[in-house]
Amino acid sequence: MEMKKELRVIISGGGTGGHIFPAISIANAIKEARPDAQILFVGALGKMEMEKVPAAGYEIKGIPARGLKRPLYSPSNISVAIDYLRCKSIAKRIIREFKPNLVVGVGGYASAAIVGSAAKMGVPVLLQEQNSFAGLVNRKNAKDAAKICVAYDGMERFFPKERILNTGNPIRKDIDKATPEQKAQGYAYYNLSPQKKTVFVVGGSLGCRTLNECMKKAVAGGKLFGGENEYQVIWQHGKIYKGEIDTFMKGKETQGVYYSDFIQRMDLAYAVADVVVSRAGAGTISELCVAGKCTIFVPSPVVAEDHQTHNAMALVNKGAAMIVKDAAATEELLPCLEALLKDEAKIKELEKNIGTLAKKDAAATIAQECLKLAEK
Repeated sequence: MEMKKELRVIISGGGTGGHIFPAISIANAIKEARPDAQILFVGALGKMEMEKVPAAGYEIKGIPARGLKRPLYSPSNISVAIDYLRCKSIAKRIIREFKPNLVVGVGGYASAAIVGSAAKMGVPVLLQEQNSFAGLVNRKNAKDAAKICVAYDGMERFFPKERILNTGNPIRKDIDKATPEQKAQGYAYYNLSPQKKTVFVVGGSLGCRTLNECMKKAVAGGKLFGGENEYQVIWQHGKIYKGEIDTFMKGKETQGVYYSDFIQRMDLAYAVADVVVSRAGAGTISELCVAGKCTIFVPSPVVAEDHQTHNAMALVNKGAAMIVKDAAATEELLPCLEALLKDEAKIKELEKNIGTLAKKDAAATIAQECLKLAEK
């Protein structure tokens, strides 16, 4: 029996949750395919990957990587550039010591030095790009990559066509189209009525002021949710708004209004949702496609290259979602939402179209590409 070559993989990237979660999913999928694989993460010192990666059971080394400030000619980028040179020196040492036969870059500034150094040292590179508008680091690293795994069509705008593979984004394993049993469990878990239409408002782990202000209007005086209203809501308002929302909800009608800073059971929230209102991060969009949920996106305006608007528009242009701009949301979101809740045919159409974009096995597909490159 032929002995398999030892598999040693460095996974690099991070800075934000949108890069860390796919990285951990890819690591888990590699481990499923090759339990003997040695995996080392490299992330940015002081960023959330330094906590999240060890919690997922993997070793991580930190480098002093920082993101470029916009505009790119900002004087503060001089110190960022100096740190980058330090990162390259540390990256070379990590690669020499760990001896990987593959480096995976998931974007985010922590991966810039590792990917560039790996390519110069003859180590094959695979990139994973989550967004429909490729991030600066992955665009720069593309020339060094043997394979680039993407989640949207049309990515040849950024990368060489012959090296692109549309795998979709890795998502949580418990997300899927809801069964009747999951729906029943979800209504009980969130103390909601199976007879009423449900809206799931999700602002991300930190929360979203725009969506929270809209929800306050919807809940105040039972305007759209609460009490005898025909609609009910699961409102995820985010950690930094917890005190503010708890104070706002004092004395308010909570029947039909489930509010929390964090949603533990996303699978059950998706299961009961007739309509989802959400930011347009790449991971969330991939989950909504697999769950097959009718969605109104309110993209964050304060992200690099306005990538959330690009992500949302990729679905809107396929008739798979609706969009309300952040600047217009306080005036337009609630009327748009109420009109959609009354239009059963439109809900069904959006559910059908978003479901056609689902790619459920992204992590396993990416892991197989990793094995092909590493075992060459």
